[in-house]
Amino acid sequence: MLYYLFQYLDKHFNLAGAGVFQYISFRTAAAIILSLIISMLMGKRLIEWLHGKQVADEIRDLGLDGEKQKKGTPTMGGIIILSAILIPTLLFARLENIYIILMIISTLWLGLIGFLDDYIKVFKKDKQGLAGRFKILGQVGLGIIVGSTLFFNENVRLRNYLSVEEAQSLAGTAIHENDYSFDTKKGEVGRFIDHTGDTLFYQDLKSLSTTIPFIKENEFDYGNITRAIGDTDGKLNWLLYVLVVTFIITAVSNGANITDGIDGLAAGTSGIMGLTLGIFAYLSGNILFSNYLNIMYIPNLGELVVFSGAFVGACIGFLWYNSYPAQIFMGDTGSLALGGIIATLAIMTRKELLIPILCGIFLVENLSVMMQVSYFKYTKRKYGEGRRIFLMSPLHHHYQKKGYHEAKIVTRFWIIGIFLAILTVITLKLR
Repeated sequence: MLYYLFQYLDKHFNLAGAGVFQYISFRTAAAIILSLIISMLMGKRLIEWLHGKQVADEIRDLGLDGEKQKKGTPTMGGIIILSAILIPTLLFARLENIYIILMIISTLWLGLIGFLDDYIKVFKKDKQGLAGRFKILGQVGLGIIVGSTLFFNENVRLRNYLSVEEAQSLAGTAIHENDYSFDTKKGEVGRFIDHTGDTLFYQDLKSLSTTIPFIKENEFDYGNITRAIGDTDGKLNWLLYVLVVTFIITAVSNGANITDGIDGLAAGTSGIMGLTLGIFAYLSGNILFSNYLNIMYIPNLGELVVFSGAFVGACIGFLWYNSYPAQIFMGDTGSLALGGIIATLAIMTRKELLIPILCGIFLVENLSVMMQVSYFKYTKRKYGEGRRIFLMSPLHHHYQKKGYHEAKIVTRFWIIGIFLAILTVITLKLR
């Protein structure tokens, strides 16, 4: 909203300094600062209001060190995170941008599902909360919305570079040195000067391409899969893409939910992932950087950097109250939304195949639960008595059972998260 206000003031009144709102870097910095302020100011009031309404039942009977001290700690702190993301985004981002619209929808959608779960637990005093099938249904619904929008919306395009001959063919005429764009029946052909001074011609097209890490020619088109099974017309492309998007959003959202088990773990690791994806959004949304790094350029994607800044600021600001010893827990209101946001950001930046690396913490936490449950059921059938791989799952509780202080566990998981983030970033050139 402020973007449009200052754009108007700059255009009609030539207000000194108003033009700075045109820069993504400035608006991102403003979004980070505001999200930090909102987190810290709102957190104190929410803690006071919620105090005494929630006993930490989900950890009370697990036999873990320090759980008695957590008794009575309020939850639903995800409201702080959601507010600190949405308010700066609404103020500083360009709201007509399709990527920003989808991120706002994703944040509200999963935040509402998590809020319903926490509301049932806190105010209805039902420890089970929202039934798991309704959570999955909500995640699937968001996957359909995100996948369908990215597939069909005409503003979601990738830049395809052309040879001079291809550009001339599309333009229907010879290209002259001073001609910068051409309107054709097949789309617009444009030109720009790259970092070496060479002239490149391009056309922005609908595409299902994504990035494959560690591969030199690192673009993969989902349409290749449907063509391999005989769908030469691409009629199954939409179905395949929506299924992939739905699976990713559901998996990462649940991974963040499972990771939210000890003070500061989910918020800290999510902030690291959000920062990394913000870097990808900036590079892929900048024509010069994307060309220099030889990665796909995605028009209009750069606006996601403002959202990513608000996201990172919200995670860091929430740690003001959530770091050990936590004064408030984020609850499903925050954890489901955090995972969904990270998944959607990765999909939009065409880096979803990097999720196993970037979100390695979420992946391992998810796998530890799946392995524990599967092995327990298998050994119970075979031996008549269930056995365990870990002392407790998810994995962070295993280390608690081994006697590690939760602050040490969280710090070490953060370090691993930073290492995975750096590894993810260097895939830009490590191929």
